[in-house]
Amino acid sequence: MNQHDLDVLDEIQRRVLWLATRIVDAANHDRNTGDGVKVGGHQASSASLVTAMTALWFAHLDAEDRVAVKPHASPVFHAIQYLLGNLDRSYLTRLRARGGLQSYPSRTKDPDGVDFSTGSVGLGAAAPLFAAATRRYVDAHFGVRPHSRFVALIGDAELDEGNIWEAVADPATTGLGNVMWLVDFNRQSLDRVVPGVRINQWRGQFEAAGWHVVEVKYGRRLAEAYARPGGERLRDWIDAMPNEQYQSLFGLTGPALRKQFLDGAPAGVAEFVADIPDDELGPLVTDLGGHDMAALLDAYARCDAVTDRPSVVFAYTVKGWGLPIAGNPRNHSALLTTEQVDELRAAYGLTAETEWDRLDPASPAGIRTGERREALSRAPRERALRVTVPESTRVRATKPISTQEVFGRVLVELARDGQVGRYLVTTAPDVATSTNLAGFINKTGVFAPTQQRSWSEDRMLRWTESPAGQHIELGISEMNLFLLLGQLGLSWDLSAQPLLPVGTVYDPFVLRGLDAFLYGTYSGSRFVVAGTPSGITLAPEGGAHQSTITASVGLELPGVTFVEPAYASALDWLLCDALGQIAGGPAPSATAAPAEDGAYYFRLSTRPIDQAPFAAARDRLGDAVLRRQVVAGAYRLVDAHQAHPHLADAPVVQLAASGAVLPEVLAAAAELAEEGIAAHVVDVTSLDRLYRAWQRTLRQGVRTATVPSVPGALRSAFADRVPVVTVHDAASHAMAWLGSALGAPAVPLGVDEFGQSGSVPELYELHDLLPGSIVNAALAALALR
Repeated sequence: MNQHDLDVLDEIQRRVLWLATRIVDAANHDRNTGDGVKVGGHQASSASLVTAMTALWFAHLDAEDRVAVKPHASPVFHAIQYLLGNLDRSYLTRLRARGGLQSYPSRTKDPDGVDFSTGSVGLGAAAPLFAAATRRYVDAHFGVRPHSRFVALIGDAELDEGNIWEAVADPATTGLGNVMWLVDFNRQSLDRVVPGVRINQWRGQFEAAGWHVVEVKYGRRLAEAYARPGGERLRDWIDAMPNEQYQSLFGLTGPALRKQFLDGAPAGVAEFVADIPDDELGPLVTDLGGHDMAALLDAYARCDAVTDRPSVVFAYTVKGWGLPIAGNPRNHSALLTTEQVDELRAAYGLTAETEWDRLDPASPAGIRTGERREALSRAPRERALRVTVPESTRVRATKPISTQEVFGRVLVELARDGQVGRYLVTTAPDVATSTNLAGFINKTGVFAPTQQRSWSEDRMLRWTESPAGQHIELGISEMNLFLLLGQLGLSWDLSAQPLLPVGTVYDPFVLRGLDAFLYGTYSGSRFVVAGTPSGITLAPEGGAHQSTITASVGLELPGVTFVEPAYASALDWLLCDALGQIAGGPAPSATAAPAEDGAYYFRLSTRPIDQAPFAAARDRLGDAVLRRQVVAGAYRLVDAHQAHPHLADAPVVQLAASGAVLPEVLAAAAELAEEGIAAHVVDVTSLDRLYRAWQRTLRQGVRTATVPSVPGALRSAFADRVPVVTVHDAASHAMAWLGSALGAPAVPLGVDEFGQSGSVPELYELHDLLPGSIVNAALAALALR
C-alpha cells in the first residue's frame, strides 16, 4: 500500500476516533437521563482498536466476511457503520438509550448489521470460530459458499476466560484457515495495568493448538530506529522494560518522559537516544505496531496466506490511543472532560455544527468510504427452509419406554424423511451414545473435513467419519456445545444455509454451558437441545449428576421454549413442532416477531413410562384435540369425573406434573378416588408455553386496565379455582405459580435439596414424590380452600 493510501486511511481513522469518542461523550454529557445513573462507555478501550478496525473495514474486508467486535469497542463499530452509510445520524447521540445503540454489539437490538453479539467476554471471541466450523459443514453438504473470513477482535484480558481455550483446543475447530483473531494487546484490564506480559505463554498455547501466531509489536519509526547502529540496545530495553513502567510513559512528555524511560536502562540506551529531541522521543518509544496501518495490513495478509489453520494476531496497542487519557491505569471507564472534548474537536478542524458530519464525498477519504460501502454491501439472506416438517413421525411405543429413547427414535425417523433429513445436524460433548444419538449417527455418520479410516468395527455404533456425516462430535465442553449450536442456528445468515440443529447434553451440565446457552439465544439463534437424563430420577448416579434447577432455567431463559414431556407421542409431536418452527425461520424484525421465536430445550429422562394412560387420553380426546393441547403446554391426562362417575359430587383436586413423575401422580389419583376425592391429572408438557400464555393475558389486563382472562391453554387443561398439587422432579417453585394462575390453593412438591445415590423409590420417598406424599399434599390443598 502506497503512502497516499496510508494517508487516506489515517484521515479516516482520525474521524473514526473522533466519532467514537464523541458518541460516548454525548451519551454522558449531552443527554439528561433524569435518573442520575451514570451512562458510561469506554472511550479508552475503543481508541485502542481504531487503527485495527479502520484497516479492516476500509482496506481489508470483503462483503462475505464476518467480524466479532470487542464489546468495549462498540462505539468504533458504530462510527464506522455511520461513515459507511449503514447507520442514521440520529443514533449517534443515542448510545445506551432506549431504542438506541446498545452498550455492546448486539445482533438482535442494534440497527447497523452486527454479525456477532458480544458483551459476555470470551463468547463473542469464540463465536466466529464456531461459525467457521459451521461454514465448513455447510460447504461440505450443500456446495461451497462464497469465501468468508471469520474475524474476532478481542481484548487481551479476554484470554483469561476459560471458554477461550476450550474453543481453541476442541478438535471440531482445528484446521480452520479462514479464522483470524486479533488480540488488542494493550496490557491493561479493567482494574489495573497488568503487571506481567503473558505473550510467551499465550503464544505457546496457541501454537500447541495448531494456530498460526503473528505479533505486530513495533511501528515503522521504531523499526527504523532498531535498524540503526546500536538500535538493538533500544529494542532489548523496550522488550525488557516492566509493563507498568512502559505504560506510564504515555502520560508524560519532554524531560520527564526521558527520565522515566531511562530509569533502569542498561548502558548504551541513553547514548543511543541522546541526539533525539525530547518532543520526538515520546512518539518514537511509544510507536506501537497496533497503531501502524501498514504493519496491520501486512499482518492481515500474512494470515490470509496461511490457509490450513486459524491465525491469531497480537497487536500491541495503547488503551486510550490518541486521547489525553492514553495509558492511564484508571482510564478503562474514564470519560474525557467537556474541555478535553472541545480541544479534540478543534484539533480535528471540526466545529459544533460539523462534528457529526460524514467525510466529504469528494475528498480522497470520502471517495474511499464510498468505494468501501459498495464493496461491503450484502444481499438479503433466505431465513426459512423450503421444507415441511411432519407433525409426527408416528413413532410406535407399545411398552414402557423413556423419553430419551423416544427422542433418538424420532430423530432417526426424521433422518429418513427425504425433505427434512439432509438439514438435520446433531452435536454433543462426548455424550452422543449415552444420550441416544447412536441411531442417528449410525444412519448419517460423523462429520469430518476429510474421509477418515475406521480401525475397528462396532456393530452397535458404526462411527463412519467423512464430509458426508451429519453429527459433529465435540470434546467434553458444554460451553463449546452451546457455542456451536448457537452458530449452527445462525447458519441461515452467516453461511446462507438454514439448518435444523439438535444437540444433546447430560441435563445437570446444561448449567456448565449456561453462559453460552444464553449467548446463543440472545443472538437470536434457533436450535433444539435435549438435556438428558435429568433429575433425581437418575437415581444411582448421585447428586452431582442429578439436575434440580434446570427446569427453572428453561422456564426463565428468554428466547427459549422449555419442554418436558412424559409420553412418546407427546414428545414426537413436540419435537416435530419445534423443528417445524425452526424451519420456518426467524422473524425478520422485532416488530414482526412470530408467536414463538428462539431455541427449544427438551428435558428428558431414562425412566421407562407405561404408555397406556396416554393412549386412554387419546381415545377420550382424539388426536387433533390432544395434539393441540400437548403442543400448547398441558392436557388433562385423567378426567376424574369420566373415570369415576360416582365422584360427580365429590371434592375435586388437580394434580399437575411434568415428565418422569407421572406414574406416581397417577397412582396418587387412584388412591384419592378410593378415598372419595376426584383428582384430575394434568400432564404439563411445557411450563414455558403455559406461563407465557398466562403472562400475556395478565399484561394485557394491566396495560388496558381490564380484568385478565384465563388463557385457553390453562382453561382447557384445568378446572377453574380448584385446589392444585404440583409434582416435579425439579425445584418445587418451577411449577408453584400455577396456583396463582388458577386462583386456587396450591401445594408444590419437588426437589429442593441436593440429591444423593439410591434407587428411584428411595429418592422419591426422600423428596416426597411417592403416591402417599402426593395424596397427603392433595388433602392439604383441599384444606386450604
